[in-house]
Amino acid sequence: MSTQHVSMATPVTRAAYRINSIDLLRGIVMVIMALDHVRDFFHIGAFTADPLDLQTTSPALFFTRWITHFCAPIFVFLSGASAFFQSSRKTTKELSGFLIKRGLWLILVEVAIITFAISFDISYSIFFLQVIWAIGISMVWLGLAVWLPFNAVLGIGLLIVLGHNIIDKITLPQGMLWDFLFRPGFHPIGGGRTLAILYPFLPWTGLMFLGYCFGKLFTTTPPEKRRRKLLTLSAVIILFFIVLRATNAYGDPSLWNSQKSGLYSVLSFINTTKYPPSLLYMCMTVGPAILFLALAGNRETSLGRIFTVYGKVPFFYYVLHFFLIHLVSAILFLTRGHSFSEGAAGLPNFPFKFIIPGEGLGLAMTYVAWIAIVAALYPLCKWFSEYKKTHKQWWLSYL
Repeated sequence: MSTQHVSMATPVTRAAYRINSIDLLRGIVMVIMALDHVRDFFHIGAFTADPLDLQTTSPALFFTRWITHFCAPIFVFLSGASAFFQSSRKTTKELSGFLIKRGLWLILVEVAIITFAISFDISYSIFFLQVIWAIGISMVWLGLAVWLPFNAVLGIGLLIVLGHNIIDKITLPQGMLWDFLFRPGFHPIGGGRTLAILYPFLPWTGLMFLGYCFGKLFTTTPPEKRRRKLLTLSAVIILFFIVLRATNAYGDPSLWNSQKSGLYSVLSFINTTKYPPSLLYMCMTVGPAILFLALAGNRETSLGRIFTVYGKVPFFYYVLHFFLIHLVSAILFLTRGHSFSEGAAGLPNFPFKFIIPGEGLGLAMTYVAWIAIVAALYPLCKWFSEYKKTHKQWWLSYL
C-alpha cells in the first residue's frame, strides 16, 4: 500500500523531471506576485486604502491587486504536483522524509528570513506567517499523507477544499489554534512580540493535497489524452465557480451584489475571499490555471523561456525579491528627505521600517518599479537555474 502511487507512475528521468508548461505557469505567477509586493512597498495608497474596496478603488487599482490572487493558490497547487513528480524517483519513505524536512525548513525561513525581509525590523517585534509558512506546514502534512492510498489523499483534499466554508455558518471559539486552522489572527507571544497568522493553513493544505493528486495526470497520461482531461477539468471548475458564485449560497463569506455599473458588478462577482482562501477563490484561480496548462502544452517561445527561468527557481526568487523590493523602497524613503535613523525607528504600531503610509509612487510608476525589479532579478535566477542543473548537492533540493 505504501508504494501504490509509485508503481502507477511511468518512471520520470532526471532530464524529464522539469515539465515546461508547469515551469512556465509558475514563472508567470511569480512575476505577477512581485507586482503585488511592489505595490505594497511603493504605491502611495498601499497602507491607506483597500484596492479591493469597490467604494473607493478604481478599475486599474482593483485589477492590479486582483490579478495577484492567482499567485498563492497556483504556487501551492503546483507545489503539491511537484511532490507527486518526486514519487517517481523516491520511495515512499524517502518522499515522506523529504517533504517533512523541507516543510519544516520553509517554516523556519518564513519566520527568520522572510519576516525580516518584509519588516526590516532587527528586533523581530512581529513574526509573519504567510504563503511560505502555508506551503511548509502543508508539506509536513503531505509528508505524512503520502503513506495513504492515492484515493485517500484525494478524498481528504476534496473534503477540506469543498467543506471548509461550513465555518462561515458558525461562530468559532476564540484562540490561536482556530486561527492556525481557519482564520487570520494576531497573537501576543511574549517579550512584546506578536505572531501574525495571515495564512490559516487548513484550506491551503487541502489545496496542496489536490495538487499532489493532479500531478498524476502528468506522469501516467499520454499528452493528447492529458490535454483533453485538463480542458474538461478546467471547464468543470470554472463553470462550478460561476454557477455557485451566482447563487451566493455557499463557498465564500463575502457575497457579491449589484453595483453602480455593470463593470463594478463584475468586480464584485470576482472579488472573492483570500484570507482564508474560500472555495470560490480557489476555483476562480485554479480553474484558469489548469486551462493554461492545457493550452500551453510543450510549446516554447522566447518570452516563455524568460518566464520559465523564474519558474525553475521560485523559492530563490521569492526570497530575493522581498529583500530587493524593501531595499529599493528604503532608498526611495531616504531620497524623500527622511533620515536613516527615522526609517530604522519606524512608526508606532506599524511593523514596516523605512515606510510611511501615504507616501510613495503613483500607480504608473509603481508598474515601472515592478518591471525594473523583476528584470534585475533575472540574471541571478538564470545563474542559479543553470547551477542547479549542473550540480547535485543535496541542499539544492531545499531551495
